[in-house]
Amino acid sequence: MENFRKVRTSEEESPLPFPDLPPDVVEMKVKEGSKIRNLMNFAMAQMELKGSRQIVFSGCGRAVTKTITCVEIMKRKLGGLHQITKVRYKTLVEVWENQDPLPDSPAQNLTVHKNVPSICILLSRDPLDPNQMGYQPPELQPGLSQAEGTSSSSTKGLKRPMPASHEELLPKKLQVQVPDSPRGSGIMDSQLGCHH
Repeated sequence: MENFRKVRTSEEESPLPFPDLPPDVVEMKVKEGSKIRNLMNFAMAQMELKGSRQIVFSGCGRAVTKTITCVEIMKRKLGGLHQITKVRYKTLVEVWENQDPLPDSPAQNLTVHKNVPSICILLSRDPLDPNQMGYQPPELQPGLSQAEGTSSSSTKGLKRPMPASHEELLPKKLQVQVPDSPRGSGIMDSQLGCHH
């Protein structure tokens, strides 16, 4: 491959994996070389100045992390955004050209098809179906008390505050089933990590 040079890369076009999107939804296609500042300036202008209700960020291969970063920045800046994340594979087509062809022979090109991970994230000001795979509810706003923010404890994906220390994560008592125990119940209490 040392005599070959990559001359072109293209990705297969595929429809966005979200049903019922408005036809004018803005899709931010994040590339490996994209500048986050430029992406965010455009995306924020669409959501704040133009009043878009939904926006989609998509990226594949090495641009996946940058795509996620853009989404997290937007969620922090705007707040109250519902999110659906879809992960899939996309095919990239790379064309490589022989830099050192044999004399009197045509230039040889090599075409490589690569499957790379791809991510599509829909952000919406309007509520989305919480039963859809990949749904995340809006994060709590910094002024809300914990009681106001967690009124619906059945919401999937709700972030819970971390306990103060790791000891609180350990169970105080563990019930162990012991077969043919001399005690009638067959259950024995044992203390784990608790010193009195």
